[in-house]
Amino acid sequence: MGKIERAIISVTDKRGIVDFARSLSEFGVQILSTGGTAKALREGGITVKDISEYTGFPEMLDGRVKTLHPKVHGGLLGIRDNPEHARMMKEHGIEAIDMVVVNLYQFQETVGKEGVTLEEAVENIDIGGPAMLRSSAKNFKYVTVITDPADYETVLKEMEESGGTTTLETRFRLARKVFSLTHEYDGAISRYLEGLRI
Repeated sequence: MGKIERAIISVTDKRGIVDFARSLSEFGVQILSTGGTAKALREGGITVKDISEYTGFPEMLDGRVKTLHPKVHGGLLGIRDNPEHARMMKEHGIEAIDMVVVNLYQFQETVGKEGVTLEEAVENIDIGGPAMLRSSAKNFKYVTVITDPADYETVLKEMEESGGTTTLETRFRLARKVFSLTHEYDGAISRYLEGLRI
């Protein structure tokens, strides 16, 4: 895998994210972000490009549609050493995205609150986050995907030792964490909905 050049950062859990993003910037990584994360990073003095600027398509429908775009998922899923993938990405202006740092809307915490309504619960079902995580994890050969702030230090250490990349072993380990997380997340949603009648 080549040097990490572009990362999407969009997190609910913002512990350590400004320092992590600052370190990525020092490696020359371009940071794409959305909403509250982009605001937090900018307030931390970090240069950020909005996803909407990158895709050329505005965030819409009260934030429901932000990252569900071919320039995002093509950038995550493209097989870098496949000439046909490379040709199509170039033809459609899709740039490779080498890292995704995402954690999900806090659905479990929301439905655990007393008096939460179905509407509130549904609005806390993350769509774009799991989609980006799964795309990244599927393409772990090329993409480093982080869901847990506890992994920031390991990733940065590898980038420092290698001149800006991560090992396949680490990318595979992080990909496994993604599928475990999305499995648990979907299970929580399913269990909540099964207990309701409307």
